[in-house]
Amino acid sequence: MSSFSLEAILLILIALIFGFYNGLHDSSNVVATVISTRAMRPRLALWMAALANGVGPLLFGVAVAKTIGHEVVAEKAVTLPVVYAALLAAILWNLITLKLGIPSSTSHALIGGMVGPALAGYGTGAILANGLLKVLLTLFLSPILGMIAGYWIIKLNFFLARGATPRVNAWFQRGQIATAATLALSHGTNDAQKTMGIIALGLVATDHLATFHIPLWVILASAAVMGMGTLFGGWSLIRTLGTGFYRLRPIHGFSAQTASSAVILGAALLGGPVSTTHVVSSAIVGAGSAERVQKVRWGVVNHIVISWFLTIPAAAALGALLYIIIRPLF
Repeated sequence: MSSFSLEAILLILIALIFGFYNGLHDSSNVVATVISTRAMRPRLALWMAALANGVGPLLFGVAVAKTIGHEVVAEKAVTLPVVYAALLAAILWNLITLKLGIPSSTSHALIGGMVGPALAGYGTGAILANGLLKVLLTLFLSPILGMIAGYWIIKLNFFLARGATPRVNAWFQRGQIATAATLALSHGTNDAQKTMGIIALGLVATDHLATFHIPLWVILASAAVMGMGTLFGGWSLIRTLGTGFYRLRPIHGFSAQTASSAVILGAALLGGPVSTTHVVSSAIVGAGSAERVQKVRWGVVNHIVISWFLTIPAAAALGALLYIIIRPLF
């Protein structure tokens, strides 16, 4: 990166910090169920998730990165102050929710963080309506799909396991290791691409890329920081997802992880950025409510739903404020 300007290097570093905190914040999504059902020891689960998170972006393309970097904000608004403000807003929101133990969405925070500064600096013409609509539909529909998938997959598993002895729990517990690895691959595929997209945006803004595309080194760096962040584990969020909704058994964990993996990986292949936090949370709720609606602690669900709707406007407002502060420096 010796030929890069100081502004570009600083932006890349901030984007990689965002990717690190994305891994730290969202590691709970991958490992919460395997830890709470004791399918894996906590540290081993985090190592497995870190490796799979790092490999995922190398296997399934960069469709989400192109959506984040090319389809939400118009080219005229892709300036350094906008990109800086977007990243800082998303990082600050992640830190706030991580401290409070609220499973909020990194994806929601980044989208809000991009839209707020673009609106503050360039007005409504800076927002690409079709691309933003695609992103919002994906973000808001994916948890619903996760809940539905979690509900029906556990129904299927209960049907297939009817008449089985209690030893079937050991099968589901071992199966969780495979589904957790698949979920980690899916998570890395979708979420690391958000870092890739924002770095590519910054490189376009600083004239280091003539057109928007994702260089190989950006893919490798984004995957690496995602994996490193995962190793540190967001323990407050792991407790919320692993024990906050209800007492998870191996069949719940296996079903929720299977449902989440399918939704997240499908969205990544289609170029739709999703909230891993909300998909996993909703799949866990769907799996529990399929057994008994009263089983779920709906008060915890309400807190997550509130954060679901609050994150984008809050991050947008934070991003707009940061843009106003940062803009004079350029």
